[in-house]
Amino acid sequence: MATSADYAAQSPASQPQATQSVGEKKNNGMEAIEDIIYGSAAGIIGKYIEYPFDTVKVRLQSQPDHLPLRYHGPLDCFRQSIRADGVLGLYRGISAPLVGAAAETSSLFFFERLGRETVYASGLYAKTTVLPLPALWFTGAFSGTFTSFVLTPIELVKCKIQVPAPTATGGVRQKPPGVLSVIKDVYKHDGLRGFWHGQMGTFLREAGGCAAWFGSKETTTKLFYVLNERGVKTQAEKDALRTESLPLWQQAIAGASAGMSYNFLFFPADTIKSRMQTTAVGGTAVKNTFMQEGRALWHQHGLRGMYRGCGITVLRSAPSSAFIFMVYDGLKKYFPLGTATP
Repeated sequence: MATSADYAAQSPASQPQATQSVGEKKNNGMEAIEDIIYGSAAGIIGKYIEYPFDTVKVRLQSQPDHLPLRYHGPLDCFRQSIRADGVLGLYRGISAPLVGAAAETSSLFFFERLGRETVYASGLYAKTTVLPLPALWFTGAFSGTFTSFVLTPIELVKCKIQVPAPTATGGVRQKPPGVLSVIKDVYKHDGLRGFWHGQMGTFLREAGGCAAWFGSKETTTKLFYVLNERGVKTQAEKDALRTESLPLWQQAIAGASAGMSYNFLFFPADTIKSRMQTTAVGGTAVKNTFMQEGRALWHQHGLRGMYRGCGITVLRSAPSSAFIFMVYDGLKKYFPLGTATP
């Protein structure tokens, strides 16, 4: 993932030759380690910020079609949830999502880097040039595609903890299931394949959403650099400006725009996925396909049902994504694990 200073660093004058030395290969490996370590740290911080809102979102999304709506909106869901379980109830099952957030964010940055390397390897762009915005949107989609296979099992466990599904006989579990009990249930009844139930929804959300996540962040970042150059007269001053990180408030806006774009554009895919992953396990429980679940939701509630819980999701994604990018970019800038060879 390009950091703020990378735009100047990718200029032809500052790039190494195309032939990599041993030191450069080592540096690429260190950058991959940075993606994993710093992406994990950023993801964990972001998850603590957004998790209560995510719990409410999943509960709103997964309300049964054949029963009256239990929650009449995000605020009502917050009130009922806190009244029933207290504030800590909104953090129920956060242990698995923390692992998931670390895996998700580190995978996103790691695969985005691989996506950029793939684009350069295709020969469409020289390694000494900055990738244009369409290519960066593509690398986001590339990242999301591979990350979706990492996320689906983690989100399935998370959803079943956040919204305990009715049992196969129709009764409701009184005690929320734990991580291990969910894993055992899924494996017992559906085998290893059962952990990827809802994969199509995760794939659509991540491939499209991550194109928007990375693409919006890069687009907004470049826009701020253009705006900041207004009033700068000499080329030397412009070059100096491009080597500096954006002000924190501009970094926050760029990150917030990324999160809001990611969540709004492909929210229906996430809604269908959440409904699939909160169905009962085993017995006579019916497991709909992605298309079957989508048709059922559409016939029952229309477009409004597809976007149930979207408002609160977009709202919580703004600060969460802002912190994720700021933490990740800041760690890479101030605590680099490898330096390029001259």
